[in-house]
Amino acid sequence: MILLSALLAAIALVFLLPTLSDVLSLGVMAARRHVPLPAEPAEFPRFLILIPAHDEEILIEGCLASLAALRYPSDRCELLVVADNCTDATAERVRARGVPCLERTDETQRGKPWAIAWALQRIKLPRYDAVVILDADSIVDPGFLHALGRRAPLGAKIVQGYIDVSNPGESAVTRMARVWSAVRFDVINAIKVRAGLNVPLGDGMCIGTTILGERGWSAFSLSETWEVYASMTAAGIPCVGASDAHLAAQEARSLRQSASQRKRWTAGRLSVLADYGPAILKSPRIGLREKLDCLAELTALGPAAHLGVALALVAVAVAGRVPFGAPIAIALLTSLVRPITYASIALARDPSPGQAAAAFAFLPLYVVWRLGIQVGALARLGNKPWVRTDRHRPDMPSPETAPPADAPKDIP
Repeated sequence: MILLSALLAAIALVFLLPTLSDVLSLGVMAARRHVPLPAEPAEFPRFLILIPAHDEEILIEGCLASLAALRYPSDRCELLVVADNCTDATAERVRARGVPCLERTDETQRGKPWAIAWALQRIKLPRYDAVVILDADSIVDPGFLHALGRRAPLGAKIVQGYIDVSNPGESAVTRMARVWSAVRFDVINAIKVRAGLNVPLGDGMCIGTTILGERGWSAFSLSETWEVYASMTAAGIPCVGASDAHLAAQEARSLRQSASQRKRWTAGRLSVLADYGPAILKSPRIGLREKLDCLAELTALGPAAHLGVALALVAVAVAGRVPFGAPIAIALLTSLVRPITYASIALARDPSPGQAAAAFAFLPLYVVWRLGIQVGALARLGNKPWVRTDRHRPDMPSPETAPPADAPKDIP
């Protein structure tokens, strides 16, 4: 029973790491009080938007259409699509829009990370200040590049924009996903930016070419964005959040459609934790607060899985009458205050708060499903084959994700 008590206490401590990090960050924010808004750059940075695509004929044209509407000088931005092991008309549809497309065929090294590495070997990096790696299902706002450009100089940093959900109204799953997205970008990342911490990376990350020239591309895990985040943080390289750089990506609308993606993300993050955790702890380039925050991100289960595991362990601690069961249960329940508070903030800000709140009636079933995903992800640990997430043809664009009607038409 003592061993069980020690295990439960250790899990409770891990669950409390994000809360501890945020408390420290709030203290830093109080001391700083004001963070100036990014200034307009002296000149527009030069971007390459790189889109790795595998069998994306359904969604690639919507992505390219949004890029064609960017309010940014055309001579400072280039597009390149990599049709990676495609068996559909992805390449043909890209070229029909006049966008350069490289075709890659390599069944032994399939997946987004390998496609990125292959493409970067064929790019003259000095021509650009940064490379934006964009998923083929993404829809960018017209001011996306302009917002990234406000973080110039870009060569020695990574900038992460705000990832919204392009199809929030399709199901309870997509409604909840939009709330989780708002939790991440409106609350958690906002705290990190003001506290001077690195933000986790994802779709649309903008990598400076100085970094790529010096370090190359070396992220080949099942979740390459977590690997880039962990390796860059350990190296002391800034990963900056840009909440005004908006894009939206298609969310799986059913649990079946979402399963492979969630297993891949979970297994990839855990593999990154195992591979980079020691390097983060030993890194002389970052302080204790940065180490704590990065490890808190890598060990976090996600709000739904966190809720399910915490409540299950509270039941074990109390009903099992393990030694120190009461304080362990209190610690586990305390760890839930953060996600519940942040979700409440996000719900209050949602464009359709009533519908979003109603979607959470699905939460109990979703929690059970997420616990199954956590267990299933363990079978994918290590260098397992990449599995593509199923796509579906999008409905009409939701007014909830469309740019505001009064958005400026020209670059200031």
